[in-house]
Amino acid sequence: MESLGEYWKRFRTSSSQSVVLQVVNLGLLLSGALVAYKILSFITQAESPIVVVLSESMEPTIRRGDLLFLSNYKAPYTTGDIVVYLIPGREVPIVHRVVKVHEDASDSDPQILTKGDNNFADDIQLYEGRRWLTRELIIGKAYMIIPYAGMVR
Repeated sequence: MESLGEYWKRFRTSSSQSVVLQVVNLGLLLSGALVAYKILSFITQAESPIVVVLSESMEPTIRRGDLLFLSNYKAPYTTGDIVVYLIPGREVPIVHRVVKVHEDASDSDPQILTKGDNNFADDIQLYEGRRWLTRELIIGKAYMIIPYAGMVR
């Protein structure tokens, strides 16, 4: 396998036709990746079907750098599910486990309480004035985890 420096040297001495072909190939590769991401987003009904875990709050179950695949179907949440949610005004989504599901008979939308596996307390203090999380704040429920796949070194 050639080093990046050797590749760059070979690239600089290439003909203009070869350079154009490489740029077109790169464009096709990036376009294909974007289309695949959008198709996955449509199939899973999740705005962000793939997320990288950024903190240690779910260790040892999920570690920093793990890749999570999410779905956002209208299936009910159960205690033990791992969900990703985003509080308005915050930039980083939170990955935590459902510890309690509260279903009000007057409301068809379940309300959930979450907690990180590595945290001592539940997440009520993160909900900013709410007592429960509702479906509109949830990005998705994790259905597959790939360890360390999101870790770039």
